Amino acid sequence: MLATAEHPTQLETEIDPRTFHRIAELVYAKAGIVLSGKKEALVAARIGKRMRKLGLTRYRDYLALLEQAPEDGEPIEMLNAISTNVTQFFREPTHFDRLAGWLKHWQAEGQQRFRIWCAAAATGEEPYCLAMMAREHLAPSADVRILATDLSTRALAEACAGVYAAEDVAPVPRELLARYFTRGADHRYTVTPALTQLLKFARLNLAHPPYPMRGPFDVIFCRNVMIYFDNDVRRRLLDECHRLLRPDGFLVVGHSESLSGILGHFRSVEPSIYTKH
Repeated sequence: MLATAEHPTQLETEIDPRTFHRIAELVYAKAGIVLSGKKEALVAARIGKRMRKLGLTRYRDYLALLEQAPEDGEPIEMLNAISTNVTQFFREPTHFDRLAGWLKHWQAEGQQRFRIWCAAAATGEEPYCLAMMAREHLAPSADVRILATDLSTRALAEACAGVYAAEDVAPVPRELLARYFTRGADHRYTVTPALTQLLKFARLNLAHPPYPMRGPFDVIFCRNVMIYFDNDVRRRLLDECHRLLRPDGFLVVGHSESLSGILGHFRSVEPSIYTKH
């Protein structure tokens, strides 16, 4: 039902189980994200915001719209609403220390070409941190490219803009903030070309291999994304990471994630860090 002047928008108070189950099926089919029954309230709240914009009041009407819409239409908006983009600069900082060490070691061995993939870029904080590490620890002449992908077009738009509030950049060390950000009159911080020129942002659905990249990558950061997948999707994702990673390259996952039981052709180096063998 569309909202009109005579019928103002008043969302249903809750989503019915059948509609939730079908939406959960669509989310899994389109993005590999598992939504348990415990997520009903979360899904209702996030979809509800989208429904208000569309003038819809009933969840089943939104479901009907989803099922009729082209793939490049409302399903993308729905996934933007559902997907979680929790991130921050230098989150889980040990990983960036490890990256700095790998880059310096490879450069000392004579390597000049470096390729890094950030598989869950969210709003850009993580890939910009990867770029800062490359700028800080590699020679200016090094050939560096960082691919940053995400499912959410909304998050990618923010990442491409590269503009952050003061509280967002608080974790960035002061000297790096001065080198790689400019502060505007509105007290917001914009990433400088020194970082943006290393990065390419692109939408990628990790649940639908094969991925269009050829690789090989020296390092893949795939942090805090597999927690939303079941083991079938995780295995397909790891198979693609294995294909795209160079021999003896490194796969970095979140500290709360484990590849136990699905390790495949990776070998554990330390908690949350794996290498290809």
